[in-house]
Amino acid sequence: MENNISKIGVFTSGGDAPGMNAAIRAVVRSAIYYKKEVFGVMLGYDGMIAGDFVKLGARSVGNIIQRGGTILKSARSEQFRTKEGRKKAFENLKKNGIDSLVAIGGDGTFTGLKIFFEEFGIPSVCIPGTIDNDIAGTDYTIGFDTATNTAVEAIDKIRDTAISHNRLFFIEVMGRHSGYIGINCGIAGGAVATIIPEEDITIEQLFDKLDEGGKTNKKSSLVVVAEGSKIGSAMDLAKKFSERNNYFDIKVTILGHLQRGGTPTCFDRMLASKMGVAAVEGLIHGKSGTMIGIRSNQIVYNSFETIIHSKHDIDPEDVRISKILSI
Repeated sequence: MENNISKIGVFTSGGDAPGMNAAIRAVVRSAIYYKKEVFGVMLGYDGMIAGDFVKLGARSVGNIIQRGGTILKSARSEQFRTKEGRKKAFENLKKNGIDSLVAIGGDGTFTGLKIFFEEFGIPSVCIPGTIDNDIAGTDYTIGFDTATNTAVEAIDKIRDTAISHNRLFFIEVMGRHSGYIGINCGIAGGAVATIIPEEDITIEQLFDKLDEGGKTNKKSSLVVVAEGSKIGSAMDLAKKFSERNNYFDIKVTILGHLQRGGTPTCFDRMLASKMGVAAVEGLIHGKSGTMIGIRSNQIVYNSFETIIHSKHDIDPEDVRISKILSI
């Protein structure tokens, strides 16, 4: 079954992620390849409500595949949460002849589009763009690979200082609800412990592990802490451990939004390109109300219901490996 669409609106919403521009480029160029017009919606749902649309051509998206951030800008829209806001957004789309949508973002973006799709029936497809890699229905989200590489590069540099000064570093990475960045950085960065939201660990268990290192003359240690840690932030843990420690000089580094920017990796550019093409082809072939995913290196289409009510869980094997290698 094919949709008779002619004008596609593409937008980014929520937190930015490296590779979003590559996805925008792929949507625009594949749409033009299939003889469709493309309009960029500026500032996500807020731009839809304001009628802020820009026509995009093949040259409009030249020289952006290597750039971080998003040329369409991004925002979280409170107004779109209301029926009045969504109605205004639909009226603006209709007035400009935009008859289908591609959204690039995370679960909040998809939830909004699901409601919009149910209310107005406009053909819609989502592309998962978030560094957290916490979206169900896909092995990887756009931006995750770049974010973890950025964080591991920083951790490697911090290790040089830790070894030089007999220091214990608590390094905080992003991940309010997901430990994907944390567990990957913990393993790849050689952390003595990794604290993620999904795992139950007590402060006493963490401190016992650090004490063991001190007793065996361990000269430096790195603890990776996801910002959603249940037992406290990197700053909290460092303060508590300093009260009972007499062998490590304790420091804290919060990587923060450093992880969200920068040049996307080859992996993220390839992933974004594949998903952008799949989004346009999905719209053309009637696969509306879906999110593009990649499973075992194959493109898949997931229903909105599947992805919104599920979560991409941490692989228990990664947690097990992290514990084995942290002695």
